[in-house]
Amino acid sequence: MWGKVHPSRKTLRRAYHGLVLLSVLALAPMTWAWLSSSGHRVMAEGAGWTARVPPAEAALVLGAGLYAGRPSPMLARRLDIAAELYHAGKVRALLLSGDNSRKEYDEPTAMRDYLRAEGVPDAAMVLDYAGFDTWDSCVRARQVFGARSVTVVTQEFHVPRAVTLCRTAGLEAFGAGDDSSRRWAGTTYVYAARELFATAKAFADAKVLDADPVFPGPRETSLARALTAPRP
Repeated sequence: MWGKVHPSRKTLRRAYHGLVLLSVLALAPMTWAWLSSSGHRVMAEGAGWTARVPPAEAALVLGAGLYAGRPSPMLARRLDIAAELYHAGKVRALLLSGDNSRKEYDEPTAMRDYLRAEGVPDAAMVLDYAGFDTWDSCVRARQVFGARSVTVVTQEFHVPRAVTLCRTAGLEAFGAGDDSSRRWAGTTYVYAARELFATAKAFADAKVLDADPVFPGPRETSLARALTAPRP
């Protein structure tokens, strides 16, 4: 009878090296995002956290879903943070970037309505209806709305990718992140795990493909008006 065929040490070594290489390639985009955003992010928690945020033209608030036409809990927390930045004088305008790809789903308008109740005036809010993903939001903030400096507002697990993409798009970007694990641990861990794949796509969009947003224009002047509007 034929004995079992055992792989040679050389074959095993090659397989091991291959697995190591795949692991490095898989983690490379996450490393890129974390290193590129290092020193440009803060957790929006605790007394006086806004003091650690440098001034910027606008807070770029990224959409995060609606429930029955109202901001999801995570999106509501982003909007709370953006309102804090505005009232603390850290930003002069809020750029609300979300999905309005169909008539019955309008993230930016829901975001504006929420912020009205937080005392943010309409004149300080600019709506981007074509922020379909983070890269699109960052590129459009720079190319369509003419922003130069932004504080990106999102959850903490998303901040490295968001800040890195905005800086890659040509913005002077800082990030303020909500520690969502304190309120929604299970959801946060699921989204944090998905960041591995989302960051790989982001790396491809920004560094390999230099992809255009779904709607690249035309140029808007609404942010420029918001930045020069007098504060109430």
